[in-house]
Amino acid sequence: MKAVLLTSFGDRNVFQYTESFPKPEINPNEVLVRVKACALNHLDIWIRKGVLAFKPNLPHILGSDIAGVVEEVGELVKNVKPGDEVVVNPNFSCNICEACLSGWDNHCKEFKILGFQIKGGYAEFVKVPQENVIPKPKNLSFEEAASFPLTYITAWNALIDKGKVSPGKTVFVWGGASGVGVATIQLVKLFGATVVTTTSSDWKVQKLKELGAEYVINHQTEDIEKRVREIFPEGVDLVIDHVGEKTLPISLKLLKKGGRLSFLGTTTGSKGNFDIRYCFVNEITMNGIYMGRKSTLFEIAKLFEKRLLKPVVDKIFPLREAEKAHRYLEEGKHFGKVILTVED
Repeated sequence: MKAVLLTSFGDRNVFQYTESFPKPEINPNEVLVRVKACALNHLDIWIRKGVLAFKPNLPHILGSDIAGVVEEVGELVKNVKPGDEVVVNPNFSCNICEACLSGWDNHCKEFKILGFQIKGGYAEFVKVPQENVIPKPKNLSFEEAASFPLTYITAWNALIDKGKVSPGKTVFVWGGASGVGVATIQLVKLFGATVVTTTSSDWKVQKLKELGAEYVINHQTEDIEKRVREIFPEGVDLVIDHVGEKTLPISLKLLKKGGRLSFLGTTTGSKGNFDIRYCFVNEITMNGIYMGRKSTLFEIAKLFEKRLLKPVVDKIFPLREAEKAHRYLEEGKHFGKVILTVED
């Protein structure tokens, strides 16, 4: 089958395109999906560079967010059949432990992410357990359907499960034009809260406002803390931080007393340096976010089908141009998701 292989860790030139990688063989409870589209995430870049604590065995296939057509099903599969158009849930877990059965499968000791610990969607085919496929929203293209699983599951956890967002609340979102930023802004608006977000490019300001953000701050030219305090003197209720080392101290200062911080990424580094007295004096709640509950993807897909959420696809590359797609994502030229498509 066609696939883009990660052959070593490093720069973008470590990819190898092939048309002769072995096609996955499914077990009785698994589904073989013909990949039509696969979205990129910054997770792909970190895996490729080899900077994470876990490094997959090589050669590896990246890609967590997949939409496609069911090619084959195992004899025990009952929820889909060949020809069905599906979206793949990137959360893998054991399905039998206390965490899984209580609905918190991302707390499972065997929790894994497709494209990270398991070979993913930069390929013609991918195999997954039957519980990891859901019907593709009928009103979305394959490219649009591939744009939402990982980022929206994560954003849902950060905002709703842990962030407790509700009407009238104020939410600050770092990097609104990123995949998780776009997801977060749309969900914040859906739940009736106010959005303050950042960007590094003036041309993205209007796009973020069209997406629903009431306030957009260019972090290259404005003082974030000063500007937020001008708008909300007491601070905001919730901060969504997927940037990490450089922004964490600022994130804490943006919060009002009793505020919440959801942090879910370390793009700028993983060392946190802040005054812990600020946290307990102001009773700040800090929540680490690592993906989210598998079941939330059902609700998210319904919201897309009802057009209460809209996919934001920036640019589409053919599979063999994965290296170019990574360069485009790393250069920050995107607004929304970057997608790979697999040619028939």
